[in-house]
Amino acid sequence: MITNTVKNSHNIPLSAGGTDPEYFDWQEVWYPVHYVEDLDKTKPTPFTLLERDIVIWWEEKNHQWRVFEDQCPHRLAPLSQGRINQAGCLECPYHGWAFSGRGNCEIIPQQKEGGEAEKSSRATVKFLPTKVCQSLLFVYAGKVENADQTPIPTVDVLDESSNEWVCLNTFRDLPYDALTLMENVLDASHIPYTHHRTVGNRANVAPVELEVVESGKWGFKGVWEEGPRKGTLGRQETTFMAPGMMWHDLTSKQFGRTLTVVYATPIRKGECRLFARFPFKFSSPFPKFFIQLSPRWYSHIGQNGVLEDDQIFLHHQERYLEAKGGSGNFSKAFYLPTKADLFVFELRSWVNKYNAQLFPNASLSPALSSEILLDRYHSHTKKCSSCRNALKNLQRIKIGIIIATSAMLMIILLLLLILEDLNIIGMIFMILSLPVGVVSWLGLNQLEKQFYQGRETPPRNLSDN
Repeated sequence: MITNTVKNSHNIPLSAGGTDPEYFDWQEVWYPVHYVEDLDKTKPTPFTLLERDIVIWWEEKNHQWRVFEDQCPHRLAPLSQGRINQAGCLECPYHGWAFSGRGNCEIIPQQKEGGEAEKSSRATVKFLPTKVCQSLLFVYAGKVENADQTPIPTVDVLDESSNEWVCLNTFRDLPYDALTLMENVLDASHIPYTHHRTVGNRANVAPVELEVVESGKWGFKGVWEEGPRKGTLGRQETTFMAPGMMWHDLTSKQFGRTLTVVYATPIRKGECRLFARFPFKFSSPFPKFFIQLSPRWYSHIGQNGVLEDDQIFLHHQERYLEAKGGSGNFSKAFYLPTKADLFVFELRSWVNKYNAQLFPNASLSPALSSEILLDRYHSHTKKCSSCRNALKNLQRIKIGIIIATSAMLMIILLLLLILEDLNIIGMIFMILSLPVGVVSWLGLNQLEKQFYQGRETPPRNLSDN
């Protein structure tokens, strides 16, 4: 259950997307921009939200994450290239103007003593409201006065008996629109084919009969009575919370309760940031124990592989849809003869009904190469604290193996030169350590590549032999 509306001071319900009942405003929404654990409190972090460059930074004085437009009012230098100074203010890298948490300029180093230019409204930076909920930093993109009256899209059940849940999470910047991502994750019927050998299996394909039980400007709720894997897991409920959140809710005897929660934060036309959360509530304590043992970076490698199963063709698919008229013409561009596509139909109908086209005046860029589309380092690794640190440690271990193996080789050569009676067992041990070092280095080298680039051939297309 999620709270769809709240009431303002006039007791008028207000939901995401603004007050106009016939128009959805993408600005009047709370968007997740980062997992808090991946943010560095010692330096500013840049991001782009709805084509708007912003900077995220930690204000120690008020113990709060702050978000500004990423432009100094002086000469428009990006503040994300600056630093957090000794006074705890965000300092511009160009001339040292410094700003406190609400965007007020606190110092202009170049003005003479007694000057008050920093008090001018022209010296302030535009700030965006922020809140931390369920491990995510949310930013409000619209009018500041609407922020407290607009619900933050979270899954309420995760705050109930939170100690019973164990949650895996990941994020990635994707080379396609937020609406394309929503359309994809709402479509459960693609999993057996697209994700065959990762999280799906073609043997589980069966008719999919979806139903929509509730809808409105806020989104829609639906149900799949039979559920995945030919009904062996039970009924699955789906919620789409406009404009960029959805979750599947499944309870089975085999696995307990499982949620798949996905956020799509729009960056610009043809780009979005995905946040995926996989909360589990197991009937047995053992699965929870083993999941908690798994390093976060290790699960991210597997989750990146799942995302890459459909990353290339979704990048091209949305360009084909744009060429055929976009969402406004989806019913002619798409052929949707079965109820398996009902949630896709409902999403595109929602876009048309509430005039919710994303970046309506922009066009998609030319298609990117497969190599760029499968890049992991820039789209995930360098922005993820777990993967970034794991990569650094792995590279240190590789260097250590080279040094240790080289040293062992030198020792063996020296012993052969200076000793006549060698301990055979010791010599065998030292000689065997050389191939062990080489094999270890090669294995780590293969692992290192997975932090940089995805596989070109998806598992579903590999030979069965």
